[in-house]
Amino acid sequence: MKRFVSWAAVVALAAAAWGADVAVEAAASGVGLPFRPTDGERELKWDSGTHGWWLADWTGLNFWMGNDFDVSTIKKYDGIKAIRVMAGPVWPNYAWDGFRLAIFGFNAVPGSLMWPTTGGGYFFKPKGETGWKEIPVNWTLPGGVTAFVAAVNQYYDWPNVDPGAIDDNPTFMGHSWMYFRGRWEIIIQGWAYPYRNSMIRVVVADDLAVTPTSVGRVKALYY
Repeated sequence: MKRFVSWAAVVALAAAAWGADVAVEAAASGVGLPFRPTDGERELKWDSGTHGWWLADWTGLNFWMGNDFDVSTIKKYDGIKAIRVMAGPVWPNYAWDGFRLAIFGFNAVPGSLMWPTTGGGYFFKPKGETGWKEIPVNWTLPGGVTAFVAAVNQYYDWPNVDPGAIDDNPTFMGHSWMYFRGRWEIIIQGWAYPYRNSMIRVVVADDLAVTPTSVGRVKALYY
């Protein structure tokens, strides 16, 4: 069990990097259920699967966390079925508050919001205990688009928030982003700790067949 660091102590460390704009908290290890795909499903991920930290902003409406993905190596891609998010009701207010989700375009950096097509984000309020929460999307990327960012918006202000989750892998995979102070940037640059991989995944529909030349690349990226 990873020791919980007090909220005040972590905010003091965060202040050196972000001027006390962001709060973080250590999390218990081993939470969440593994993904068990059905025929025609594939889970794309960058995190280790083990939860390391919670991350929250003081003002949530314009605070997003996201991961970029690329489906170009999947032989037959039939759409994004769901976004999976590690979330919990324990810190900081011992309650579920809800958050918004969206899919943005991606070309070196996150771009315009693509889903929901009505804009704004899809609001979701989880139930139950801490773990992986699966939010249905059932939407297909526009023709010719293969890269995208799946993102979560905190929405509410501290302390009435459901924080984002960071894994326990000290190696940054280079695919986690944060919309912060009006712009997208690589997540928590200047972070005092090495853990920076956001626990946001996507489930895509495919035929479970990958071209032989791509199979190694797909496994390296997503397994």
